[in-house]
Amino acid sequence: MPKSKRNKQVTLSKTKKKGRDHKEGIVNSIKEAAQNYKSVYVFSFENMRNQKLKEFREQLKSSSRFFLGSNKVMQVALGRSLSDEIKPNLHKLSKLLRGDAGMVFTNLPKEEVERLFNGFEEYDFARTGTVATEKVDLKEGPLEQFTHEMEPFLRKQGMPVRLNKGVVELVSDYVVCEEGKPLSPEASRILRLLGIKMATFRLHLICRWSGDEFELYIDGPDDSDVECA
Repeated sequence: MPKSKRNKQVTLSKTKKKGRDHKEGIVNSIKEAAQNYKSVYVFSFENMRNQKLKEFREQLKSSSRFFLGSNKVMQVALGRSLSDEIKPNLHKLSKLLRGDAGMVFTNLPKEEVERLFNGFEEYDFARTGTVATEKVDLKEGPLEQFTHEMEPFLRKQGMPVRLNKGVVELVSDYVVCEEGKPLSPEASRILRLLGIKMATFRLHLICRWSGDEFELYIDGPDDSDVECA
């Protein structure tokens, strides 16, 4: 009789060791990058889209290296204070690694980095919970952009539709979403069908370090206590 996998024991010590090794690998990679690249920038992001970021990273692969993940691990790698920072002023970056943030080590000139980040903007379909950027309402009447096979699906999304001689028809006006309010799962699906993109994936530079020079692009968190050198 085959053994049941349901009661299979997992050695927690091995699991913890693997996690610790992974973190140590990241710390070592960041320390190595600090030696090999001239500058490092902390950036924040909104409406993250992994594939778009992957393409952006690939674009800068020959000159830069990105790090995203645990902010605490990145902070440990850089050093959290004057006493343990790996290079002068790098601990200031640690204090600005908050929330949705990452780092990029690079040999690109400052002007080029600023141009690339400030110009980065990718539009995509909004996900559930995203705040609507505009009101979208549909008027009563035929919805010729939808095929008759989609009528049952649209009805499941709460739309008051029916088939009229093979054409999907809205029997009354319908508000898909209201500006400033979070999107419901149904609203996000309908917007995708309508081809309306409300999410913009952006990157924002927070600060820059080069040599012992530190530059702050935006105000840090209230408790970060970071000033430009």
